[in-house]
Amino acid sequence: MLRRTEIAAARRRLGTAVAAGARPAGPAAGTDALPQIGHIVVLMMENHSYDNYLGMLDRGGAGFTLGPDGRPAGGEKAADGSDIGFWTTTATTQENDVPTQSWHASHIQWDEGRCDGFVRSVEQTLPGLDSRQPLRYWTERELPFYYGLARTFPLATRWFSSCLGPTFPNRRFLVAGTANGLLDDLPFCMIDQPRNGTIFDHLSAHGISWANYHHLSRLRIGFRRVTHARWLQYVRLLAGALLGVVPQLLKVAESKLQVTADLYPLDFLRSVNHVRPMADFWSAAAAGTLPSVSIVDPDFARSSEENPHDIAAGEQFAARVIRAVMAGRGWPRTLLIWVYDEHGGYFDHVPPPAAPAPDDVLALSPPERYPVLRLFRRTPLGRRIAVTDAGPRTYAQLGFRVPAVVVSPYARRDYVTELDYDHTAILRLIQRKWNLPPLTDRDAAAADLLDALDLEAPPAFLEPPVLPEPGR
Repeated sequence: MLRRTEIAAARRRLGTAVAAGARPAGPAAGTDALPQIGHIVVLMMENHSYDNYLGMLDRGGAGFTLGPDGRPAGGEKAADGSDIGFWTTTATTQENDVPTQSWHASHIQWDEGRCDGFVRSVEQTLPGLDSRQPLRYWTERELPFYYGLARTFPLATRWFSSCLGPTFPNRRFLVAGTANGLLDDLPFCMIDQPRNGTIFDHLSAHGISWANYHHLSRLRIGFRRVTHARWLQYVRLLAGALLGVVPQLLKVAESKLQVTADLYPLDFLRSVNHVRPMADFWSAAAAGTLPSVSIVDPDFARSSEENPHDIAAGEQFAARVIRAVMAGRGWPRTLLIWVYDEHGGYFDHVPPPAAPAPDDVLALSPPERYPVLRLFRRTPLGRRIAVTDAGPRTYAQLGFRVPAVVVSPYARRDYVTELDYDHTAILRLIQRKWNLPPLTDRDAAAADLLDALDLEAPPAFLEPPVLPEPGR
């Protein structure tokens, strides 16, 4: 009964047009057009650029240009005129709070396509912190599993984040094809819903199973269900702003991501039915009973790979997820995408291209979206927003490249795909498989990842390959 109630609620949210038949031409919405793929798994880690992780990978000519000494050539100038070159160490820990991927910092880094503002972004938005950090990179020595993964399965050398901004807007694109006006990582402002719903609304409306696996305790998940009650949404908004009045509580107001699917607040039914602990993922992967679509979240407090996390811990978690999928009974019909939400402020040399604006919703700071918050403009939070959210107010520009690999029995061997992707490619794949309508103009124009697969030939990786052990 709970399941039927949820499907009915999803159809009401989508409106009569979508639920009753507004859909792509051809078979009915919800019809499976790609039966070779039974499970789509999205493993989205955090905050690293392609060059930062895979710039030293000798595949596809997509990484650094190397000098005679075998090290990356080039670098940037600091404000004092000194030269800062690319650098690496064997350490897998990161600095706290630097580099930065805020909306303003990302646009400084991009610099109208010159990609030469990474050092300057720290100097201007985080004065006093180490401006060398954006030019740091890691190698196969520190990330052996990731390098082995990228050499074995199809590597996407032009997968860009969906906008020049931080985590929350980019993960919103994964969920709905739009950030719906969000341009920062302030969770108390996320009380809105996108015009055409989320991909989860469309899946639920057609009885297609999905889940978001997480690391939260049952108590914290229960608390979030309560705070998302409709009558508490504006209380949540004002409470977050009030926390920012006190400098010591600023970090609380800027709290970390909890669950990707909750970036557009989930109602009680969807939270109960679809937000599940990681223990459920391990058992479902082994048994071959994963839902049709899964999002697997890292532990955002410990192993997401965002600074200051130890990237070795994130690689170990990702390796465990990928190996669990490959070893499970559902592997013959599974497709997993390993990708990062955005670049984390780390250097990448490839200018991100323009892209269709998803809709007519402007990118606005919290005070611009909610005028009541202008009362807090002189607080520590208000001053922080003024610095981090400065810049353009449209989403017609992709963000920097991120690492991305397509893992499946049907993956093409020895293949590098050079198509332009952003996170809405995952939406387009889901829509292609089940004949679902696009959510926005962005995902309507996206490629769908089938370039990395050969669904006509016998699966090349039906026997899972042996991958290197992750770093320690």
